[in-house]
Amino acid sequence: MLVNGQWTADWQPVQATDAKGGFVRQTSGFRNWVTVDGEAGPTGTGGFKAEPGRYHLYVALICPWASRTLIGRKLKGLEDVISVSVVEPVLTDFGWRFGDFPGADRDALNGATYLHEIYTKADPTYTGRATVPVLWDKQTGTMVNNESAEILRMMNSGFGSLAKNDIDLYPEALREEIEALNAEIYPKFNNGVYRAGFATTQGAYEEAFADVFHMLDTLEARMSDGRAYLSGDQLTEADIRLFVTLVRFDAAYHGLFKCNLRRLADYAALSAYMLRILSLPGVRETVSIPHIKHGYYSIKALNPNLIVPVGPDLPDLDPVTVSEN
Repeated sequence: MLVNGQWTADWQPVQATDAKGGFVRQTSGFRNWVTVDGEAGPTGTGGFKAEPGRYHLYVALICPWASRTLIGRKLKGLEDVISVSVVEPVLTDFGWRFGDFPGADRDALNGATYLHEIYTKADPTYTGRATVPVLWDKQTGTMVNNESAEILRMMNSGFGSLAKNDIDLYPEALREEIEALNAEIYPKFNNGVYRAGFATTQGAYEEAFADVFHMLDTLEARMSDGRAYLSGDQLTEADIRLFVTLVRFDAAYHGLFKCNLRRLADYAALSAYMLRILSLPGVRETVSIPHIKHGYYSIKALNPNLIVPVGPDLPDLDPVTVSEN
């Protein structure tokens, strides 16, 4: 991680643990918002007005949090408004790196080799982990936000008429339900798989494991009533947040993260739901199973010999390479 702007030690997936040995995720450090008029959003300061070509998104295709923002960008038709750079999937001792892995990019915008250089460009004294996604302001040369949930909401409403408005991922009438779904699914499933994979005690692992499969069982029952999406017939941000973990489950979390009671393929309703979202225009382009497998299996703490498994067979998830500048 960075300490006062200096890179320290090699990359480690677990930065902090709780009293039970459970994985604790870092809080995002940049919390400004892009808004239609440039006024301040719910957090941070103002000055980030929605303008075409002004903003750039740094992402990793292995990362579910970054993929939330890529999907939001696609569904809202912001490809020509927000440019993108994809880091390599293999995690190095210096964190995320730009380069030539198929589907990855060099950093043509800022000329960085490692993502942590983008953080110190924004704040030379930054302390914390250099995570994706990053929403970057080309005009002022600084970071707007590195919290995926907030960037996704910016994609939905922060760009006004620059975005497609035929889809609303956070409609007023469903906000209470969306917030309730997010509040339950995130700790038990989205972060639950990480809590299982990065647990440092048996007790912490078993607690996370139970949460993951309780949530999967609950969601399978919810989706078995014939609804298209979590809230009925309308796709919302809650669906995107769930999808990015579901689509990685059999390829990474089931094996490497020891979430191996059942596969996603064993849940008929959830599997159909995942494929329904995958088939939405542009979504498949945000999913790269080669990046997901090479990225997760490059974590030395979990896979010391760095062997990437050939399987599993995922016929519905054709490899797709995404590289956009």
